[in-house]
Amino acid sequence: MISQLTVFIENKKGHLANACRAIANAGINMHALFLADTADFGIARIFCDRPNFATQALRDAGFRAKITPVLAVRIPDHKGCLADLLEFLDSEDVNIEYGYCYSANNGYAIDVLKVSGDEVEERLTLAGYQLVAPNEIYELD
Repeated sequence: MISQLTVFIENKKGHLANACRAIANAGINMHALFLADTADFGIARIFCDRPNFATQALRDAGFRAKITPVLAVRIPDHKGCLADLLEFLDSEDVNIEYGYCYSANNGYAIDVLKVSGDEVEERLTLAGYQLVAPNEIYELD
């Protein structure tokens, strides 16, 4: 599992900028930001170099933030590979709470998944899937 910073942000002008500034002012480098929103609030999912420090910096700035353990799986960036991964997890009775993906420049995609289930990492590895280590999550080439 890798540590994803999850931040609940009121959906108002300037609040995302303020959260990003709190992280920057704490001397933390943000590597990836994924944002989902509703009418009233947004959920920012962030990969940064020191998520525990970022969590505290955000809390000190008045934001609700926590560390969420997620899986990052490297798969070939080809048609059907994501479907194959998801079907495998389904066959293993793994519940996917949410996920997002991005393509890397090296012909791979990184699939980030919040899952529930026992020994998911071990089952993925035994099935031949490559898990991304925390220090590799930002390496896109």
